[in-house]
Amino acid sequence: MRYAKFLSLESGAFIPRYTFVEQRDNALWASELMDPPEEDLAAQLAPPMSRDGFQSRSLTDLHLLAPVHASKIVCVGRNYRDHAAELGNEVPKEPLLFLKPPSSLLAPKGVVRMPALSSRVDYEGELAIVIGRRCHNLNPSEDVRPYIRGYTIVNDVTARDIQKSDGQWTRGKGFDTFCPAGPIVSSGIDPCGSETTPPTPVTVTTRLNGTVKQQGSTRDLIFPIAYLMRYITATMTLEPGDLIPTGTPAGVGPVQPGDRVQIEIDGLGTLENTFAAG
Repeated sequence: MRYAKFLSLESGAFIPRYTFVEQRDNALWASELMDPPEEDLAAQLAPPMSRDGFQSRSLTDLHLLAPVHASKIVCVGRNYRDHAAELGNEVPKEPLLFLKPPSSLLAPKGVVRMPALSSRVDYEGELAIVIGRRCHNLNPSEDVRPYIRGYTIVNDVTARDIQKSDGQWTRGKGFDTFCPAGPIVSSGIDPCGSETTPPTPVTVTTRLNGTVKQQGSTRDLIFPIAYLMRYITATMTLEPGDLIPTGTPAGVGPVQPGDRVQIEIDGLGTLENTFAAG
C-alpha cells in the first residue's frame, strides 16, 4: 500500500484528503481516494467526497501535506557509525532516543523556517517508520512488521549550535517546521525483515541545491529497525501514526536561506523543501 495526504479545494474550502498512490512511468500518481487512517480525526470528520469525482493525477499537481498524523516523533541519534564519527562522537552502546514535537511536522515543498536563535541549521536525511498498530513492550521473538504501516522520508532538521550548547536535544531539534515528512507512506519496501526474512536495504540520498551530500544504506544501521521497535516499546506505547526517524548517514551539513534540500529513498520518492530565514 502507498498513500499520500493532500488539500482538496471543495466549495471554497480546503479539505484534507487521502489518496492511494501508484507508480506510472517513474512518477508517483494519485490513483483514487482512500479512507483516512484511524488517527486523523479531522480528515475522518470532513464531509464525504465522491470517489467517482476524483480524477487520477500526478502527485506534483496536488497540494501535498505531511502524510502522517503523529502523537509523537521518536527519533534515533547517531545510528550510522560514519555519522557519529563525522561529528566527533562515540558510537552509542544502545539507541540514543530523542523526541520532536508534532508541531515540527512540515509538508513536502514547505519552507523550513531558520530561527534567529541559531547560527547553524543542518539537514539530515532519514528513513522513517510509520506505526500502524498500537504496540507496547514487543518481545524479542515477535515479528514487529505487523505493527509497521509503512515508511516515509524525514528531514531531521537540526539547529546544531543549540543542540551542542543545550546538551539535550529537544530545543535544537524541535523548532516549528523542523520535521519535513513525505511525500508518501509506503509498505512496498522491507528494510526491517524478520527472523526468517532478511531485510532489503534501501539507500538514503540527500542533495543540497542539486549536489549529492549524503548517500547511505540502511544495511549500515547500527541498531536495525526490529531492534529499535523493541527498544522503544520497552519504554513507551507507540500509537498508529507515530513516526520513528531511524538516523542519518554521514554528510550532514549547514544550509543557508534560499537553499533547496531533496532527500530520495528507493520506493518512497523524493522529499523536497526549501529554507528561509525565520
